[in-house]
Amino acid sequence: MTDPEELAAKVREGELRIHELEEHADHDTAAEARRLYVERETGTDLESIGDYTFPAERAEPNIENMIGAAQIPMGIVGPVDVNGEETGASGGAADGEHYLPLATTEGALLASVNRGLGVIRTAGGADARVTKNGMTRAPVFRVKGVAEAAETVEWVNDNFDALAEAAESTTSHGELLDVEPYVVGDSVYLRFAYDTKDAMGMNMATIATGEACEIVESETPASLVALSGNLCSDKKPAAINAVEGRGRSVTADVLIPGELVEERLHTTADAIAEANTRKNLTGSAKAGSLGFNAHAANVVAAAFLATGQDEAQVVEAANTITTMDARQREDGTTDLYASVSLASLEVGTVGGGTKLPTQSEALEILGLRGGGEPAGSNADALAEIIAVGALAGELSLLAALASRHLASAHEDLGR
Repeated sequence: MTDPEELAAKVREGELRIHELEEHADHDTAAEARRLYVERETGTDLESIGDYTFPAERAEPNIENMIGAAQIPMGIVGPVDVNGEETGASGGAADGEHYLPLATTEGALLASVNRGLGVIRTAGGADARVTKNGMTRAPVFRVKGVAEAAETVEWVNDNFDALAEAAESTTSHGELLDVEPYVVGDSVYLRFAYDTKDAMGMNMATIATGEACEIVESETPASLVALSGNLCSDKKPAAINAVEGRGRSVTADVLIPGELVEERLHTTADAIAEANTRKNLTGSAKAGSLGFNAHAANVVAAAFLATGQDEAQVVEAANTITTMDARQREDGTTDLYASVSLASLEVGTVGGGTKLPTQSEALEILGLRGGGEPAGSNADALAEIIAVGALAGELSLLAALASRHLASAHEDLGR
């Protein structure tokens, strides 16, 4: 059946369910039939939603009940100047200049990030490094009490190799790095951490952990209650991610000469450092925030939307800590040291939304589409570039606050 009108009529009459249309037509026809049905049920015109440029079949792994696409304006910032190449094992994955695509509806965001990047570039570029990597999944088990909990923990600690063999049998890429037990009364949580290479790896970690849980159940008194016990912790604010990290932990920093701060940011290193301390550190502490930054999630969210990351995991990006320190040179000039540390940046360059056409093109702009050589290097590079973008956003916003230019900047841009 290829007539969308006929398909829509069958849905209205109850002969077909809305999720069954792909069984009777190609993906684009099914999407059109749904639009017709929704238009008539709600009295709306979905012309723009239906004006997408890629075959609907390409989105089949990413969406159900497709009716079209949401179009978000995308721009670029940059070049993002990353000093990644270094002798020895401490070299970063991203090196050189990269244009970073950002998709957002927030006016003035890209202009602000670009201003920060210009200052960073003039200062000689930023350093960025992934310092830890581990996608986590933490199942919860039931035991009778503390004695069985201790027995389970002891077995897990003594049998890492068996757990790794079971988990890694489900994937050709993932590698089990660690299993950390936690006990709360008659509940045992096991926080599995994986190197998922260039994939963000949430699905990989879930499937692998499910296999390992069967071994735990067969060898210990513990009974699996849920494959995710929220100690992972995915898509929600959690101190464990701020402390232990999840996905990639990445830090970026730059030293900006004092004269450059005054010339380009129209303020001083001391003023920016004070604004950061009173706003991002003291203010965040008073608010009970898990993150100590100005708006790092802004840049991360825009980068996630542009490059096909799981947008709900932006919540973990808010764990970022921003530092700004005034450093005196021997000649009395005060320079600005600026850094961002993102404890839990969950990114990938293969799988999930990265396969969608516009997101794939955005990764092409970065030169990071698909798997890297060695495996994991593309995702590492993406994390480092996003971190430098976040650093630029922090620098620009704090400078605007310190110089009292924030409101006038938004007025000048009409945002």
